[in-house]
Order: sequence, then structure tokens, then C-alpha cells
Amino acid sequence: MNKKLCKSSTDRKLFGVCGGIAEYLGVDSTIVRLVLALFTLAGGSGVLIYIIAALVMPDDNNVA
Repeated sequence: MNKKLCKSSTDRKLFGVCGGIAEYLGVDSTIVRLVLALFTLAGGSGVLIYIIAALVMPDDNNVA
């Protein structure tokens, strides 16, 4: 099975980044969102990580 990291179109709040990461890792998206919130509160790096991921990750409907 060949898994691809891509934004989720079904589990999304803003851009689907956390939902896509959660699907790739096989965990609940709430856990990924909490980790991202912790990174944001610990110095603001979570916002930068999210923005970069939203720009770089492909949409799941574009992945073959």
C-alpha cells in the first residue's frame, strides 16, 4: 500500500492540513490539532508550520 501525504477534503477546518496528517499517520485529527496548538503556544512555530504545509501539501483529489 502506497500512502501519500495530502490535505484532507473531508476532515478539514481551514485547509485540511491536520486532517491529512492524521489520515497519513492513522491517528485522530484532534490529536494532531492539539499538538499544533501546543507548538503555537510554545513560541508561534505552529502557525508557520501550518502555513508552509498548507502551501506545499497537495489536495487529496489531485493525488493519483
